[in-house]
Amino acid sequence: MSRALAAAIGLGLDRLVGEPPTRVHPLVHFGRVMGAIERRCYRDDRAAGLGYVGAGLALGALAGCLVRSTALATALSVGGRSLSRTAAEVADPLEAGDLDEARSRLPALVGRDPSELDEAGIARAVVESVAENTVDAIVAPALVAAALGAAGALGYRAINTMDAMVGHRSARYRHFGTPAARLDDVANWVPARVTAALVALTRPRTALAVLRAVRHQAPAHPSPNSGVAEAAFAAALGVTLGGRNVYGDRVEVRPALGTGRPARASDIAAARRLSRDVTAALALLLAGAALLARRSLRERSWA
Repeated sequence: MSRALAAAIGLGLDRLVGEPPTRVHPLVHFGRVMGAIERRCYRDDRAAGLGYVGAGLALGALAGCLVRSTALATALSVGGRSLSRTAAEVADPLEAGDLDEARSRLPALVGRDPSELDEAGIARAVVESVAENTVDAIVAPALVAAALGAAGALGYRAINTMDAMVGHRSARYRHFGTPAARLDDVANWVPARVTAALVALTRPRTALAVLRAVRHQAPAHPSPNSGVAEAAFAAALGVTLGGRNVYGDRVEVRPALGTGRPARASDIAAARRLSRDVTAALALLLAGAALLARRSLRERSWA
C-alpha cells in the first residue's frame, strides 16, 4: 500500500473512530515523558531547548517506526473528530445563551482568557482555533505521513505537541521554547497553504476572496501559518476574525482577517463543516494520487 493511500485511510479512521481514550493515548504519554525531560534539562537558553526538541523528535520518529503502519500512525496523529467535538461543546451552550458555560469550556480549545469574552468573542476564538487546528491536527500530519510514512506522522505530531507545551511566549519559555516554535513553523508552512487551497476548492464561490485574504491579510498575522488558515476560513465563512486577545497578563491585538461581519455562535457549526470538507477533500486527493501513481506504474511495466 502506498503512503498516500495509507494516509487517506488514516484520515478516514479518525473520522469514524476518533482518538484513543486519554488514559492510553500515545500523545498523553509522550507529553508526560517530555515533561520529565524538560525538568531535567531546562535552562533558559536556546541550546537546552534544542536538545529538548531533538529528544522529542527522536522519540516521535521511533514510535512511528515501532507502529510501522502508516494508516495507523496517521489515525493516531490526526485529531479532526476530537477538534469538531470540542468545538461543538463550546457552541452548544453559546447558542443556548449560556455564556458562563461556554466560557468554562473554551480553554479546551484556546489559551486566551475567556472571562470577559461575549458571544462574538467566544465564537471568534472557536472559529480561529478550528481554522488553525485544521492545519496542525489534520492536514499537516496526513501530508507528512504521505511523504515520510509512519515515522514522519508521529514525528510531526511530536513537533506539534512540543510547540504546544513550550513554544508559547512566556517568561519561562522565551528562549527555551524558541527551537520548538521555529520547528513547528517550518513543519506547518506547506500544510497551512495546502489548507487554504483546500478551503478554496471546497468553497468555490468564495475562492477568489479566500485567495485575496491569504495573499493580502495573512502576512500581517504574527504567525506565518495560523494567519493563512484563519484568513482562508474567515473569507470562506464571510466573517471577520482577529482582534484583541488576552493571555494572562499579556495582550495581543491581531490584525483583521476577512471582510465580513463579526463571528457569531452559528459560525462555529459552519467552521466545523468546512474543516470536515477540507479533510474529505484531502483524503480523496491523497487516494486519487495513490491510484494514479499505481496506474502509471502498471502502464510503464507493460510498455
